Amino acid sequence: MGRHANVMTMKWSFNIFVLALMVLAACADPGKPELPAESYKIDTVPTPDGLTAEVGGLDFLSDGRLIACFIRGEVMIYDPKTRQWTLFAEGLQEPLGILRVTDSEFLVMQRPELTRIKDTDGDGQADEYENATDDFGISGNYHEFNYGPVADKEGNLFIGLNTASHGGGILPELRGAFNKDGRDGDNGRKQMYSVVPYRGWIMKLTPSGKLEPYCSGFRSPNGLGFDLEGNLFVTDNQGDWVGTSPLFHAEQGKFYGHPASLVWEEGWTKGNPFELPPAELDRMRSKAAVLFPHGIMANSPSEPRCDITGGKFGPFAGQLFVGEMNQGRIVRVMLEQVGGEWQGACVPFADNIGLRKGNNRLVFAPDGSLWVGQAEHGWLGDAGIQRISFTGRTPTDVLQMHITGKGFDLEFTQALDSSGANPANYQVRRYRYEYHKKYGSDQIDVQDISVNGAALSGGGKKVSLSLGELSPGYVYEFKLGDIKGRDGTPLANKTICYTVNRLREGGAQ
Repeated sequence: MGRHANVMTMKWSFNIFVLALMVLAACADPGKPELPAESYKIDTVPTPDGLTAEVGGLDFLSDGRLIACFIRGEVMIYDPKTRQWTLFAEGLQEPLGILRVTDSEFLVMQRPELTRIKDTDGDGQADEYENATDDFGISGNYHEFNYGPVADKEGNLFIGLNTASHGGGILPELRGAFNKDGRDGDNGRKQMYSVVPYRGWIMKLTPSGKLEPYCSGFRSPNGLGFDLEGNLFVTDNQGDWVGTSPLFHAEQGKFYGHPASLVWEEGWTKGNPFELPPAELDRMRSKAAVLFPHGIMANSPSEPRCDITGGKFGPFAGQLFVGEMNQGRIVRVMLEQVGGEWQGACVPFADNIGLRKGNNRLVFAPDGSLWVGQAEHGWLGDAGIQRISFTGRTPTDVLQMHITGKGFDLEFTQALDSSGANPANYQVRRYRYEYHKKYGSDQIDVQDISVNGAALSGGGKKVSLSLGELSPGYVYEFKLGDIKGRDGTPLANKTICYTVNRLREGGAQ
């Protein structure tokens, strides 16, 4: 009992410290754009009295009912027609993901295992619980969260395993082998760690039931999702070795930057990875497809969900929407491939229309609305479920962004007036983040970039910007000025951040 109390004391002390940092970061937010309320509206879904409505996972049944798991252990079904909740299962340990298999069978990612829950007698409640996999380690550290599952087109399941926190301890009884090299040399007091398999990994569960290590180098991968083409994307959270929160294109066998998990690579012979020079680790890692500038775009991104609605949610079909825990915001991501590598832009979405904080889980409903599950779990956030619906009125907003040989092309949802051709309406700066063991990074190598030209085309929906400088390895941040649509509507969002990994052939440097 005393040991448990000590762990909990460390946990809450660390949480208070992190909360203070988050509040300071939120206060540093330079200002939020506005998405016109007439384009999207927010409804709050009622939750049962007495339920701690911190959402760990959301999915939909074939008949349009919502299935939700809550972090305190319940799995419940909500009928939007009757606005009634029914209990399907309970007693789970910190479930942080749910996936519908059939309308009577679900996979739930809880702390000890991925669990298959079934209603075999048709009474609407689970009566069978199966261990789908528990072939990963547990040290007892409070921060060893588990995320997913998400399924690919071949029936493989993917889950994410969080690293342990330096603010928490290790219990005497472990599950899995112990490797001290997964912890930094200062007794783990400075960096997240991985002393049991496979903390900091994305894992793949095959249809035959074999759990395989897929890719490594994650700190807190609180979000996995596929795009329309079946590419897996994973978010991570700013911290040690993570200068600002990223979105990664996750591929088998690759390493994404946090060194702790390297000790579980097959054939690893380099000892404690924390002792390797940062330059060597940097050469090993795959870069983020998109960086979310801290304090500007997202401080704690969560689940990426692809807009599969075919236009029911507005003009952004096929794009990724990413939850943000620390603000009342969803982030929209516009991706493209350049030289075989993913990169792209992110913009705020759903600011100032009543969305709460703690946006942990997202799912698109059959009617095309986006349902958002919220959690705070000891950090900054809220609890409950909200629904974002498209009203049918298209906002004036950036639809796509593409890098060119001279700068960028911005495509808009609506035709712009002559303000779109004024270079003075585009303020651009670029910066990068340092890869190091310290918690986060300041913006470094900051430079203002001149806009030498802005040309309207495509019936007023496309602006081609010519920049005075364009280099790989930087975030290019755009602040748009007094730009309006031809109908006089202002831009919904005026901040865009594009992560440049590669230039177009013949592009400037």
